[in-house]
Amino acid sequence: MRFNTLDDWLAWQETLNPAEIDLGLGRVSHVLERAGLSASFNCPLITVAGTNGKGSVVAMLEAIVLAAGLKVCSYTSPHLFRYNERIKINARAIDDATLCAAFERIDRARADSELTYFEFGTLAAIDIFFRQQPDLVILEVGLGGRLDAVNIMEPDVSILTSVAIDHVDWLGDNREAIGYEKAGIFRAGKVVVCGERETPDTVLAVAEKLQCRFFQAGSHYNAIAEKRSGDNDQDSRWTLQSDYGDLPALPQPSLIGDFQKLNAATAIVALQALQADGRLVAEQPGSGLTRAVAAGLSNIRLPGRFQQVYRQPAVYVDVAHNLQAAQSLVSLLRSVARENTAESVPGKTWAIVAMLADKDVHAVLEMVAGDID
Repeated sequence: MRFNTLDDWLAWQETLNPAEIDLGLGRVSHVLERAGLSASFNCPLITVAGTNGKGSVVAMLEAIVLAAGLKVCSYTSPHLFRYNERIKINARAIDDATLCAAFERIDRARADSELTYFEFGTLAAIDIFFRQQPDLVILEVGLGGRLDAVNIMEPDVSILTSVAIDHVDWLGDNREAIGYEKAGIFRAGKVVVCGERETPDTVLAVAEKLQCRFFQAGSHYNAIAEKRSGDNDQDSRWTLQSDYGDLPALPQPSLIGDFQKLNAATAIVALQALQADGRLVAEQPGSGLTRAVAAGLSNIRLPGRFQQVYRQPAVYVDVAHNLQAAQSLVSLLRSVARENTAESVPGKTWAIVAMLADKDVHAVLEMVAGDID
């Protein structure tokens, strides 16, 4: 084995390709073939792209499928604390030994290919998932879609959560251009679930050209709020209205924010599509995924999404780093402010901000400025 520790493997991978981001499918496709792996798993695959909401949707898919008694593998990026978080089996981060063994197999297969850090990890995740024999695999796109390493695999369902301005150096500076890149994960005749109510024309054009089975939020499915039992959004119930059948009295997802209901609806419709095609069957006969939805939505674990890490004083952390995400963050800040008004919480609201240089930092700060002292 080239290295014995995960840290050594990762440090070396950062030096393998001179470019941090080097979009294209040539290298990864070549190494995938040399590794003896195919572009299709022996189980359904859901690929998730989008500017915002990807992590939430992946976590929701994961939680629901686990509640249904099925085995699920997921790949996401980036990680918060440990690289292992990117590759999960049944929502548990992969161990160092399994990851290093996969890195060794990919290293042998790559020959002289200069894989990027992300490509190396993507291939390792695919290698691990083939060996796990899961009931469902979920792959989150790292950047864009069309030329992202994840796109070497053939999804049964493609999810597009949202299209907003981000990564302009790589994807373009407008929603039409960005939408085209993200629609690159669509496959001919396959299901596409789109969480955007106002979809860029480029996305619709790609779906039409490929004759995808296209399900769009607001048209083919929706999250409808039911009468609340109290003033707290977390107590509210909602109904999924879907072409596949309605699901009433669903709990608020265990992630803060009313917008998470639409993310949940997007995840559920993707699973409904697989179930309707006979590709995903719950362990309990006759139960399908219906019972698992409520249990799964109540048990989602996803750090960094308006996560409260301290109570006195209240401290929240959030991964918002573009204008669309900042708008959601503002709605959450105002919701917390309303809840605290009755308690007359003293003091000011402070923000500590850290973003990469390619982000529209000024637009984000302008968006949140009115709610920060």
